[in-house]
Amino acid sequence: MKNLEAELGSFKKLNKLNSKGALAVMLVVTRHAIKLGLPLDSLKLRTKGGGQVLGLGREPVQAILQSYGISQVLAEEGGRTNRGGLGQMEKYVGFLNNLQKHGKIDLSHIESWWAEKVKEFFSAEGFVLHYDPAKSVRAIIEDLLDQALKRQKASKGITYVGAMLQHMVGAKLALAMRTIKIEQRGYSVADAASEGKGDYVLGDAVIHVTTAPSEALIRKCKNNIEHSLRPIVVTISKNVPVAIVMAEAQGIAHRVEVIDAGQFITTNLYELSLFDSSKRKMTIDGFVAKYNEFIESSETDPSLKIILGK
Repeated sequence: MKNLEAELGSFKKLNKLNSKGALAVMLVVTRHAIKLGLPLDSLKLRTKGGGQVLGLGREPVQAILQSYGISQVLAEEGGRTNRGGLGQMEKYVGFLNNLQKHGKIDLSHIESWWAEKVKEFFSAEGFVLHYDPAKSVRAIIEDLLDQALKRQKASKGITYVGAMLQHMVGAKLALAMRTIKIEQRGYSVADAASEGKGDYVLGDAVIHVTTAPSEALIRKCKNNIEHSLRPIVVTISKNVPVAIVMAEAQGIAHRVEVIDAGQFITTNLYELSLFDSSKRKMTIDGFVAKYNEFIESSETDPSLKIILGK
C-alpha cells in the first residue's frame, strides 16, 4: 500500500487539494467509484445542469465522514461552492482510471486515506501570532495577514486573507462596541446575509471588508448612498488608492470612507489598551479570543484560528 499512498500523496500535492471543498470532492468521487466500479466516466459525475459534481452536498459528505468516526462538518455546502470542483473531479477520475489500468487500486483503502487527510485538516494548527513588544501592533497584524497569504497561495480556491480580515474587523468592532451585538457570519455568506448591504451594518453605516476593491463593490456603495446609508470600505493598504479611484469614477469619492484595514484595527487596539504598554498584550489577547470565537461560531475551517505564540 505504500506505493499507492505515495501516488495519492503526489496527486494531492500536485493539484493542491488542501481545501475542505477539494477534500469533499475526493471523498464523493471515491464513493462513486466504490459503488459504480472503474473506470469512471467524468461526464456521468456531473449534475443535470452540468455545473456541479454529482452527489456533492453536505449530507452525502457527512455520511461518508461518519463512517470513519468524523463528526465535524467538512463544508456547509458539501463543497458545492468550490469553484474548481469539476476540474478536480475530472483530474481525479483520470487518476483513478489510470491506477486501475496499472493494477494499483484498492478503493476502500483510498477512501480511508482521504478520510485521514480530513482528520489532519481538522487538527491543523492555526495561524500564529508572535507577540513582540518591540514591534508595532500593525506589524503584528500584518504578519498574520502575510501568513494567511502564504497559505492561500498554497491552496486553490480558498481566500484565507479575506476570511481572516473580515473576522478581524468583526472582532475589533465587537470589542469596541461592547453594548452592541455584532452579527458575525461565515466569510462566504456574510454579505448575502445582510441583504447585500455590506458585511456589517451599524446604525446608518455599512462596512464593506475587502482585500480587492471592485467595481461591483463600488456599485454597492452607490446603492447604500441612494438608500441614505454611509458606506465604509475597509481594505488592505496597497488597495486604498484603488478603491478611491474607483469611487471617483462613479462620482461618489466624497461620500465613501475608504480606510486602511491595518490602521482601522491597530488604532482601536491602542485605544482599548488606553495607550498603556502594560495593557497592550492583554488587549491583543482579547482581540484574538474574540476572533477565534467568531471562527468557531461561523466557519467550518478550524485552521483559520489564531494561536498565541510563546
